[in-house]
Amino acid sequence: MKWIPQEVETYLNAKEFVDTAVIPVYSLSFGEEMKQSAAAFEFISLLTGYLERQFTGRILMFPPFTYLKSNNMEEVISELLKWEETVLKNEFKHIFYITSELDWRMYENRIGGSLIWLPALPLGNMSETQKIELVDSQVKQLLSIFTQKWSNNE
Repeated sequence: MKWIPQEVETYLNAKEFVDTAVIPVYSLSFGEEMKQSAAAFEFISLLTGYLERQFTGRILMFPPFTYLKSNNMEEVISELLKWEETVLKNEFKHIFYITSELDWRMYENRIGGSLIWLPALPLGNMSETQKIELVDSQVKQLLSIFTQKWSNNE
């Protein structure tokens, strides 16, 4: 389910079945890194959209956690942990963070949710069909990560 009024209403009526929060994590960069930042955003947005469709009824896709790449990472992590605490207080059993930011792998042990890092694949010069095929193959790999996590914690 997406973070839109109709689907949030559906979630509120079926909370007992929706136990997983998915939070895309993006950094914004400017200057020379701006294009790379935009490419990562495009890739993760497309990927999480497909993921949400695969697991409608089991996950709630949260708005992205977005920060400036130039920010102090300690402050960024502190803010993310506030999100995590609030999400867990609201009866979600599982949190998945999905990002293309390699830096997050260094901080993975500081967060309670599951971090999924994927390198941003350049979609810019691909046809829509190629994009769909690429993202579909990535989502299939993620499906096993999600189902394994659910089966380990049920």
